[in-house]
Amino acid sequence: MKDMSELLQISQDLLWLHAIVFFRVGPIMALFPGFGERVVPVRVKLVLSLAFTVVVAAATAPYIDTDQINELRGVWIILSETAVGLLIGIGFRMFLLALQTAGSMAAQATSLSQILGSAGATPLPAIGHVLTMGGIALAMILKLHVHVAEMVIRTYTIFPVGALPNASSTTEWGVAQVAGAFSLAFSLAAPFVLISVLYNLTLGIINRAMPQMMVVFVGAPVITAGGLILLFLLAPIMLSVWSIALQGYVANPFGAR
Repeated sequence: MKDMSELLQISQDLLWLHAIVFFRVGPIMALFPGFGERVVPVRVKLVLSLAFTVVVAAATAPYIDTDQINELRGVWIILSETAVGLLIGIGFRMFLLALQTAGSMAAQATSLSQILGSAGATPLPAIGHVLTMGGIALAMILKLHVHVAEMVIRTYTIFPVGALPNASSTTEWGVAQVAGAFSLAFSLAAPFVLISVLYNLTLGIINRAMPQMMVVFVGAPVITAGGLILLFLLAPIMLSVWSIALQGYVANPFGAR
């Protein structure tokens, strides 16, 4: 009888351990680049979340005390762990939004905004769709999911179980993430914007010098071809810069950009 009660206690502790880890891992996987996309079935996301939970729980067991958990504390732990997971997941999603924004800016600058506009779950211009798919593929090639598991384990030293982040610090962090995402997006799309400015200035000068010439019919194919060539040349560099920024976030998710 004593052995049975000990076995039940161990089973209860293991269940609470994995449940607590799942509440932090679940929101991260729901917003994770690649795994959290709309095209991924919900059942696949659930299986991935459970797999991550098993991996992370084994390493975070020393940080989680399941002996002092009661009903009231259990509800608070669910809310706090979900909030921390959402913060981390939103940080990841901001990087994907930065890549999509960069693609939209580049597409608008080079008149490529309508090609393949609905190829994904959310309408994106051609360049945005290509960059997003390329970024997700690159993240998987670089084993981002492995580094994220390590990062989640480290977050338990920053945010212990049941501890909510400070409101003012969270606000500052969120503003920094949004500002950093737009800054990264503009940096990635800067060559396309500069080429577009030079193109329009040149087109204006030609139009002033030769008013009788239909510069639109000449300039439209030029900017379209130039945009495609520029994408071909710069896409590897853009994705490399993006991946470096993403790896920096994984290394220090709550630090300064």
